[in-house]
Amino acid sequence: MKRDKGIADRLFEFIIYSILVVMIVVTLYPLLYVLFASFSVSGEFITHKGFLWRPLGFDLGAYESVLRNSGILLGYRNTFFIVTAGVTVNLIMTALGAYVLSRKNVLWNNAIMVFIVFTMFFSGGLIPIYLIVKGVGLLDSLWSTIIPFAVSTFNLIIMRTSFMGIPDSLEESAKIDGANHATILLRIVLPLSMPVIAVMILYYAVDKWNGWFYASVFIRTRELYPLQLILREILIANSTDSLSAGADAGDRFQLGETIKYATIVVATAPILFIYPFVQRFFVKGVMIGSLKG
Repeated sequence: MKRDKGIADRLFEFIIYSILVVMIVVTLYPLLYVLFASFSVSGEFITHKGFLWRPLGFDLGAYESVLRNSGILLGYRNTFFIVTAGVTVNLIMTALGAYVLSRKNVLWNNAIMVFIVFTMFFSGGLIPIYLIVKGVGLLDSLWSTIIPFAVSTFNLIIMRTSFMGIPDSLEESAKIDGANHATILLRIVLPLSMPVIAVMILYYAVDKWNGWFYASVFIRTRELYPLQLILREILIANSTDSLSAGADAGDRFQLGETIKYATIVVATAPILFIYPFVQRFFVKGVMIGSLKG
């Protein structure tokens, strides 16, 4: 028999829903502010004070300036290369490492995992990494943001745990049929691990897309700057002159303010569009990776 909700239950639900609504507003408003500002008329936006609940007018001039700028287009090209090549290298190396470490008959398996986990908390620091990158000839190259970071320890542990959850009987049956480790990995382990692989793609893609620090350390040629370095230059160094070329000093300042927000939207939109396609794998993949340790 269904019990009617009492006053205390209704009050509790009201408080919970109120907190959730406040959290949604606090989370969404900064995104909406950036979006509204990017479509606003620069002259009206620069004089506006307080909250922004809608675009002030409607003007695509900031987006025209951003998409016409060669630096933004080069940044997109470089970032797409970093994401594509980087995620490919990350997945290959992580899958190979996770497969080996998930086998029960690997010599010193636990000791190797201890050393790997140790790197999550302690590292050599920036200077040794810089010297290694310089020593192997990757300095001032897009590969300097890919090769030294081919494996994330956290992601390796998640994928290893997922592989360990696959029944041993499948591997034993494959070995009886003459399958080697490459066949087992490619035809059994990976097809059964698609949810966790989708999570790895999301983790690595977001990391590569948002990465700017190591690019700023290793890359000196401006034509090789990824998109996030261009964005950082615009937001922190307030460098919008190249994007607002052709306008007088006053209009350039006003247009520069909306250009900043348009650049943020352009730099963020691809990840926001990709996420809905992989979110159905997200919870499932993370849960699979947390069943066993």
